[in-house]
Amino acid sequence: MTVSAGQPHVKDAAEAAAESVLPLDDGDIYVCQDGLCDAPVLLLIHGSASSTSSWDLLVPLLTQSHRVIRIDLLGHGRSAKPAGASYETPDQARRVGAVLDRLGVKQATVVGHSSGGAAATALAEQRPDLVSALVLINAGPSLDAFLEPQAGAVEPSQWPPSDEQLRQFASTGFTADYQIPQELVDELRALDYHAFTTAMQGTRAYLEQRALPDRLEGLGLPLLVIFGADDRRWRSSSAADYLAVPGAKVEMLPGLGHTPILEDPSRTAAPLLAFTAIHAAIHAAPHAAQGGE
Repeated sequence: MTVSAGQPHVKDAAEAAAESVLPLDDGDIYVCQDGLCDAPVLLLIHGSASSTSSWDLLVPLLTQSHRVIRIDLLGHGRSAKPAGASYETPDQARRVGAVLDRLGVKQATVVGHSSGGAAATALAEQRPDLVSALVLINAGPSLDAFLEPQAGAVEPSQWPPSDEQLRQFASTGFTADYQIPQELVDELRALDYHAFTTAMQGTRAYLEQRALPDRLEGLGLPLLVIFGADDRRWRSSSAADYLAVPGAKVEMLPGLGHTPILEDPSRTAAPLLAFTAIHAAIHAAPHAAQGGE
């Protein structure tokens, strides 16, 4: 159910379960919230050719301890897909920051999957006041780590491809034995060709300008990198590049591919929750000390 931003549907007084559409200057943004209203905020940012639904299996594992906010980036899912808008990564990050402001969020741990990791990094660069920690899941650190060869251009008149072509397109996003569900195929079919291609070009341009570890090195943010060790899109050993960021931790998940949030949500949630628990305890310590003075 979609409701207005000012009238969320709430299942319980202590538990948020709301969908809303927030109008921004350059297009409406779809937002989904789950979990405890007064709990620490986890913001989840999806990757290319994806949407908030990519987090569906992970969210129930996070809501016992967090207020979980998901958005569809402009051009994706249920958000607007204006032809004249910019889909550059910094502009996507700016919209994410505007959404958090509209929701009254002061700080969040930001989690980005795949190219969503670039948007999360750009948000941290733009709004260090909002981002308290970062979790990057199978986010390639630089174009040097890219494994998948560039596919031949698909003309707009040829879109959408057949189910089989869509499954082939999505296949490298998972381990070879992963059965791609029809729901994912249907979501891919609904992609807007212009928004999809320009958003991917925007991510590439962002990585060409500067690698993610270089961008993060001077920000001083707690960083966890989770990587499916059998990623077929990004060289998994490149996850070590993030260790150039002071205090960064890298968690490898053997047997999982580019999309561990769907392949094995429980194994993905474990290091994420351990990281947020440690970060929350460290963050709370100074407040507790101040309270005792």
